[in-house]
Amino acid sequence: MILAFAAYLAGVLTLFSPCLVPVLPFVLARVDQPFLTGTLPFLVGLGAAFVAAAGLATLGGGVVVLLGTAGRVLALGALAVFALTLLSPRASAWLHRPLVRLGGILSRRAAKPGARLPNGALGSLGLGAATGLLWTPCAGPILGLVLTGAVLNGPGWHTTALLVAYALGAATALAAAVRLGGAVVTLIRPHLGLGERLRQIAGAAMIVVLAAVALGADADLLARYPAAATTAVENAILTELRIDPARAAPTRALTASDLPVEGQLPSLAGATHWLNGEPQTVEDLRGRVVLVHVWTYSCINCIRTLPTLRAWAERYRAQGLAVIGIHAPEFAFEHDVGNVAAAIRHFALPYPVAIDNEFRLWRALRNSYWPALYIVDAQGRIRHHQFGEEGTAQSEAAVQALLAESAGGRASGGGPTPTRAAGIEAAPDLAHLASTETYLGSDKATHFASPEGVSPWPRLYTPGRPRLNEWSLSGHWTIDPEYARLDAPGGSTTYRFRARDLHLVVGPGPDGLPVPFDVSLDAEPPGADHGADIGSDGGGVISATRLYQLVRQSGDVRERTFVIRFHRPGARVYAFTFG
Repeated sequence: MILAFAAYLAGVLTLFSPCLVPVLPFVLARVDQPFLTGTLPFLVGLGAAFVAAAGLATLGGGVVVLLGTAGRVLALGALAVFALTLLSPRASAWLHRPLVRLGGILSRRAAKPGARLPNGALGSLGLGAATGLLWTPCAGPILGLVLTGAVLNGPGWHTTALLVAYALGAATALAAAVRLGGAVVTLIRPHLGLGERLRQIAGAAMIVVLAAVALGADADLLARYPAAATTAVENAILTELRIDPARAAPTRALTASDLPVEGQLPSLAGATHWLNGEPQTVEDLRGRVVLVHVWTYSCINCIRTLPTLRAWAERYRAQGLAVIGIHAPEFAFEHDVGNVAAAIRHFALPYPVAIDNEFRLWRALRNSYWPALYIVDAQGRIRHHQFGEEGTAQSEAAVQALLAESAGGRASGGGPTPTRAAGIEAAPDLAHLASTETYLGSDKATHFASPEGVSPWPRLYTPGRPRLNEWSLSGHWTIDPEYARLDAPGGSTTYRFRARDLHLVVGPGPDGLPVPFDVSLDAEPPGADHGADIGSDGGGVISATRLYQLVRQSGDVRERTFVIRFHRPGARVYAFTFG
């Protein structure tokens, strides 16, 4: 319910977002129509088409891409015809002549001289659906969470409900725009006699927008001018509404009776591989308290939970705690079992890890987060969960309570476990954190400041002047769906940030050859502000695809301009994260 309300508010916020600009000419063309037969059906059609198109993300695959492309072409064609009828009464009459002969299917008014494309409910519904197919909203944090959950968990009523909530919020905002536009038209029409001229202006505006959409100029423009303010508000909504009892530290010692039964630990047979130990089964684990950690190895939030898990595994092993990891990949390179095995060794994990490349265990747990903890009692029942990094005190109290229950009394050694976390595993500096995760692949790229805009083709980029939380490229790059790939030596990536730590998920090319690089902060070597993976001179080498810590500000945290320059082609840059 909370997330649905947040999705609705995020939809309302599209009124203040640049992504609404391509839609407004079509919306405002409805201002002179009755609300019940003109505006309302238009908004219903737009929202329904958006929900259907976004819902296709749950299916995946090339067929969906083909369907989406075909729908986009049909929508462009339908809206172009509508725009022409606004521009030319002769075109409108010509279009309607065969329709009138077939019985006036679309509009009785088409039989009259100078009649226009149907203004009735059915015509408005169809035009709204066509507009909805063209609408590509700015995927802010809330919509991004909804669609990510849809892809990972598959279709379901929860996903549909959230998409509907987002569409309802957007429809509310657009209805307000129609109302405001209608008031303006009503005010000026008696004085200037704009009737026909307004329709022609609307038609011309639609033609311009359709041409921009067909050529991809709309996406290029919006990529250059992201809705930073809107995204900030969405992030604030999520922060306020992300209510989870796991975040709070316990006020008294927990007992097993305080922990509800949340379900059964599902079968682990869906794992494609097991690393760092023998395959585990639910039957083998019966009689032990089990801690399940869902993670992926390039996720900074997951990495920062590992010191706690190592400490718990060591402290509670003798009392019967079993820890297992479930590695569910976010990026394509994380499907590589060899990469995961190297990460397990690097992080010195002392427990077995299931490889969940097909997300079978993820779905069986009904999970939606990296990282996630599930604490299971000796009867195989899930009794507690934790999503994200916060809430470890509550989770450890749950572990202790269930261990006490399985032992027939209170487990020894109460109180929190001390942990040692350094370097990349250290806790974030939340008090000074003003930058958020940013993806560089075209599928999720936002806040791009290079004047050339995001292009699917290889091209020469220039750095522009990134503002806070914006990034840019310089040199010859190709922006693929998951990453930006450097095509010639000497290219660089720039990010303007404010945080103690800056991390970059990056890897070498398919040849696997190391890629040397250097880093600068405000055009100078980082010195004492260097991260764990580079020296004070800013020099480093990309030898594997993983998360690299490149900046840790040692003094006061302030806004900085980060630049990384690669000395060999092939580097693949996935995402910036901060701490």
